[in-house]
Amino acid sequence: MILGEINRESGITTTLDDLFRRAGVRHPDTIALCDPPNRTSFTDVAPRTLSYAQADHAISALAARLRGLGLPTDAVVAIQLPNTVESVIACLGILRAGMIAAPLPLLWRRRDLVDALGRVSAKAILTCARAGNAAPAEVAIHTAAALFPIRHICGFGQNLPDGVVPIDDIFAPIGIHGAALPLRPDSAASHLATITFDIDARGANPIARSHIEMINGGLAVFLELGVAPDACLLSTIPISSFAGMALTLAPWLLSGGTLHLHHGFDPAAFTTQCAATGCNMLVLPATALPALAEANMLANEACTIAALWRSPEQVSAAKAFNRSTSVVDVSSFGEIGFVAARRNDQGEPTPLPHGIISAPRGAIGAITVVETARSNAGTLMLGGPMVPSTAFPAVVDPGRAPDPTGFIDTGFACQLDQKTQTLAIAVPRPGIVSIGGYRLRQADMDACVEKAAGEAAIVPLPDRTLGHRLAGTARDKKMVAAALDAQGVNALISGAFRRRGDAA
Repeated sequence: MILGEINRESGITTTLDDLFRRAGVRHPDTIALCDPPNRTSFTDVAPRTLSYAQADHAISALAARLRGLGLPTDAVVAIQLPNTVESVIACLGILRAGMIAAPLPLLWRRRDLVDALGRVSAKAILTCARAGNAAPAEVAIHTAAALFPIRHICGFGQNLPDGVVPIDDIFAPIGIHGAALPLRPDSAASHLATITFDIDARGANPIARSHIEMINGGLAVFLELGVAPDACLLSTIPISSFAGMALTLAPWLLSGGTLHLHHGFDPAAFTTQCAATGCNMLVLPATALPALAEANMLANEACTIAALWRSPEQVSAAKAFNRSTSVVDVSSFGEIGFVAARRNDQGEPTPLPHGIISAPRGAIGAITVVETARSNAGTLMLGGPMVPSTAFPAVVDPGRAPDPTGFIDTGFACQLDQKTQTLAIAVPRPGIVSIGGYRLRQADMDACVEKAAGEAAIVPLPDRTLGHRLAGTARDKKMVAAALDAQGVNALISGAFRRRGDAA
């Protein structure tokens, strides 16, 4: 276990790929990864189930393919995939090749991709032919046409466009073999592993993390939930964000068990997965918890639930859950970091502490995972092992780098209760609209809609489940939706002008 390697002096010296290799050596024939059972409804590939040995072969094959394309060490490789086995294999394959993985939200289109990937000088994109009604590989082609550094697009699935390198053969039992990769002369764990993209008032903000910071984020969840070795995990949260990776990828690697993936939300498929897997850990959007409990879809008393709050200002108002000690609330503050806290005996969320937070809470030998503070401007600041230590080199912005004390301002306004030494998040970040796991700038949406049609408008409306939903008004909504699609905007924006059921 990785926990045995952590001490106050040397800290973490392993990488994410090291964790995977260790699990694979222990039980190579154990099932490692399982696709959503309804996968054929949103992709053109049948569900995959991989043992650790099969997954290891695919990871090495992908790493060899990337090196064979001439991509150098520390090249940024973007990933835009649904919540399927390929997304995990892609991330670990990039890391094994000695490169940096940059997972992207699935609903991003050309405009967002060009902005984000241009900031980090990405060299390649890994994507797929179909994800629902969308064609991510087609979007990647148009993105690469606008960004000279992107020289390679690789894709999973059938009927890929010309210019996209097919890579489904990495799953073949024979064929591509891993090439010897150069060893780093210094600590591999301290090198950058991932880049995710925060959206704040100034636009897309690349947040880069080392293996050490990624593993510390995973430990914050792993320890607070008390995940056992060789556990069975079911996650509905894709790895396209830091919270997604810390709740899905890292606990699986730390446990060395089996990871089942669920894409989007399909009640029938979810019910089937819960019943079939008998999972020990379930990762869900927190806002879905009441409805799922009411529908008796969370009947497994032995399962601990990680409830992800993308809008942390909503946590304090959450209803009590009758299975009090089996729910851990994970309050995510953009891509800067998060706080995981098990609910109290009454099933109510635990207040956000001011100061050092350890995991598991109150346990002997608990380790520090994050630290909170209130800035002079009244906003929440995060520091500690999971928080990025530097701004990404290609886009250094002093306003977004850690301050001299190692804290980063999240932009969330908070109030400090001096008596209890707890913090309360009262309102969301100004100018940002949150829809499920997506964050959009109101100014960007307004500009895109105005360009499509001067008389059109888009308004965010409160939504108890998603945080917000978008409503568009225009004389000709179909025309506006088509104009927005032509601009390459996020599908959520154009979808506000499209009738339910209409294809994008």
